[in-house]
Amino acid sequence: MPLSEQEQRLLDEMERNLYQNDADFVATVGTGRSRPGVAIIALGVIAAVVGIGLLIVGVATRQPIIGAAGFVFMFGGALFAISPPKRFLRQSAPKPVRDSGLLHDLGERFEHRRDGDRDA
Repeated sequence: MPLSEQEQRLLDEMERNLYQNDADFVATVGTGRSRPGVAIIALGVIAAVVGIGLLIVGVATRQPIIGAAGFVFMFGGALFAISPPKRFLRQSAPKPVRDSGLLHDLGERFEHRRDGDRDA
């Protein structure tokens, strides 16, 4: 069943208000989580390469402790490069919350319609 003209206009207006009033929310919903900086990724890759080197040295010298330490370094570096802790991610400043918004506007319209129906 198609929407009536009034319902379609209301839906379009709600969409416009969402994009205007809640632009930050719309932007964050589509982007997912924030990305780490290049320096954080480089640090993780360097740690992984050092770990691989230690692992090779540990196997070549038959020292299991050095090999295990190399594996831990390699795994930790790769994990750090892929998903660093939240404290290393770039954070944006919080935006102030406005009193007026989509829900506020819809509430006012509902009250206006309800009062208009009583008068008729």
